[in-house]
Amino acid sequence: MRIGAVRSGLVEARYEVSVVAATSDGAIASFGDAGDEFFLRSAAKPFQAAISQQAGAALGTEQLAVACGSHGAHPIHIAYVRKMLTEVGLDEGHLLCPAVRPSSMAADRRWAASGDLEERPVFHNCSGKHAAMLRACVARGWPLSYTDPEHPLQQRVVSFLGEMTGCDPTPVGVDGCGVPTVRSTVAGLAAGFARLASDPRLAEVAAAMYRYAPLTSHGDRAASLLSRWGASIVKGGAMGCVGVAHQSGVGIAAKCWSGDFEVAVVGAIEMMRHLGLLPDYPQRQLAEVANPPVLGGGRPVGAFEVVGG
Repeated sequence: MRIGAVRSGLVEARYEVSVVAATSDGAIASFGDAGDEFFLRSAAKPFQAAISQQAGAALGTEQLAVACGSHGAHPIHIAYVRKMLTEVGLDEGHLLCPAVRPSSMAADRRWAASGDLEERPVFHNCSGKHAAMLRACVARGWPLSYTDPEHPLQQRVVSFLGEMTGCDPTPVGVDGCGVPTVRSTVAGLAAGFARLASDPRLAEVAAAMYRYAPLTSHGDRAASLLSRWGASIVKGGAMGCVGVAHQSGVGIAAKCWSGDFEVAVVGAIEMMRHLGLLPDYPQRQLAEVANPPVLGGGRPVGAFEVVGG
């Protein structure tokens, strides 16, 4: 699928996007090359959180949503992460993610206004995932060196993601937060999100993400709106991939090969339209996400749109 930035009738940029829709029985539709591998990055978080929970993390529903999320470090996110740690006798010093400032500019300004100008691991958008992994380690008596690819927790994550995606997830890479990240294909990611929508082993994670969608994201408008109006769980990953678990049991995955997340969302919405998963009213509510405006002089002069199959 080619998605173009169309300004005043002229296509001035084309983005290659691969999109696959699947059920638990296999792929049902695709656009573009579905077989090239890439690292899932944060799109794997629902599955990583599920393994932490299965290993004994004992997260409450809201905490589980934060563990699945890529948060912007707003006070509510940080409060949940800190509680996740203190409940098992740990603190922020046990987090192995890098010390950073909040990824949300609004959150950064809020913390700075209160006098907090430090870079902190707890501000990292993956700190909820890390806190969940630490809780699993405490529950199992495992070493707290949970970012080691040979750690028992990471071995379970790799095995589970291989089962969910139907792809060999190895050799693993290192995500931006330091945790091992697995590889898959667009078809594999779609299969995984179909199982997120239907597999009983993922039901607790799916319910938490659907019920507390604002806790699972940075506040990204495209993902939040698609979750709200698309009757779906939506989780993006760095470098332009997104997984959608529709309540019908269909999983959709999109990968923009130039790494643009909003363009990947356009591809996912186009697949949902193709399959009849978006009624008219939700389509209207998603208009600016499905066809993001191209601006000129501060006003829309075009939009991103599908320009080739």
